Amino acid sequence: MLQAVLVKGEVSNCKYHSSGHIYFTLKDSKTTMNCVMFAGNRAGLTFRLAEGQQVIAGGTIDVYERDGKYQLYARQIALDGAGLYYERFEQLKKELEELGMFAQEYKQPIPRYIHTLGVVTADTGAAVRDIIQITRRRNPYVQIILYPATVQGEHAAESIVNGIRALEALQVDVMIVGRGGGSIEDLWAFNERIVAQAVFDCSIPIISAVGHETDTTIIDYVADLRAPTPSAAAELAVYDITQLSDLLEGYESILNKLMIRQIQESRDKVSHYEMQLRYLSPVSRIREKKMYTLSLEERLQGRMQQILKEKRHRLALYIQQMKGLSPLEKLNSGYAYVENERGQNVRSVSLTAVGDELTIRMRDGAVRTQVIDVYPIE
Repeated sequence: MLQAVLVKGEVSNCKYHSSGHIYFTLKDSKTTMNCVMFAGNRAGLTFRLAEGQQVIAGGTIDVYERDGKYQLYARQIALDGAGLYYERFEQLKKELEELGMFAQEYKQPIPRYIHTLGVVTADTGAAVRDIIQITRRRNPYVQIILYPATVQGEHAAESIVNGIRALEALQVDVMIVGRGGGSIEDLWAFNERIVAQAVFDCSIPIISAVGHETDTTIIDYVADLRAPTPSAAAELAVYDITQLSDLLEGYESILNKLMIRQIQESRDKVSHYEMQLRYLSPVSRIREKKMYTLSLEERLQGRMQQILKEKRHRLALYIQQMKGLSPLEKLNSGYAYVENERGQNVRSVSLTAVGDELTIRMRDGAVRTQVIDVYPIE
C-alpha cells in the first residue's frame, strides 16, 4: 500500500546535497513529512525545487531506521495549482521557441499610421474601455473594430482564435489581443498552443496586451509587439494626431524655407541670365557697335577738322608765299612787267634792241612803246 503514494503539500527546508540528493519537507496546515529524492531519480524533476512551492510528490513511504520516523522517498515531483500552470507554461514556451515561433525575423512591423484598429478582448471591463478612450484621445479618426471574445474559461482559447481570424478577414491595419490583469489561471487562455499558433499565422501585425506589466504569457513572445498593458497597446498602435500635426507644421515650415530659398536662388539665376542676355543680345551688341561707330565718327570728324585746320594753315602759308611771288603784287608795289612782241618777259637789256616794240604792264593797265635807245648799267 505504501509503494505508490502521492503526497501534496508545501515545500520547506529544501536542501540540495553535494551528492545530488534533495532533502525537503512537505507540510500543510496540520502536519509535516520528511522527504528525500535520490540523485538517481532526479530525471523525474523538470524544475528546481524551492521553498514555498505547492507540489505533489509520488514515491514510497518507509521508515528511516536511525530516527524511527516515516519519510517519503520521492521518485517524481510535479507542481500543484499555479505551480502546475507554470510548469506547463515553461514546457510550451520551450517547445515553441525551438520551433522558431519567437524568432525576430518573423515579427511584422507595426504600421505608423492606421485607419482601422482591431481589438480581440471582452466587450466589458477596463481593458476595452481604456483602449477606446486612449484611441479617441490620440486619433479620433481611427475606426475601432471590436471582436467580443471570451477571455477566461473553458472555451476562451477557441473564442480568441476566432476573433483573430475574423479581424484578419476584415483586413484591419493592426490588431490588439489581450485582456486586463488576473491570476495565472485567469490568463491561461493566452498560454494555449492554438492561440499562439493563430497569432503566429496571422498576416496582420498583432500587439499582445495581457494583464499587467509583470504578467507574461506565451502570446507575448509570439506577437509582433508586446505591450505591458492594454492602455500601452493603444498608445503603441495609434499615432498621436497632435504630434503628427506638430510634425507636419514643422515640415511645412521647413518646406516653406526651402521653397523661399529655392525661389531666391532661381531669381538670382534669372537675374544673372538676364544680365548675360543683355550683354549677349543682338540689341545690346548693335547698341555697343553703334556707340563704337559714333565714337569712331567723332574721332574721324575730329581728325578731319584737325587735318583741315592744318591744311588751311598750310594754304595760308602758301597764299602768303604766292602773294610774295605774284606779279600783281609787284605791280601794286609800283613795279612794271615788260614783254616783247612775242610775249616773252624782258628781264635784261640784252634781250631787246633799238626799234623793238615792247608792252609795259602796270597795276592799272599796259603801255605799248618802242625802244629808242639801249644802254646797259655798268
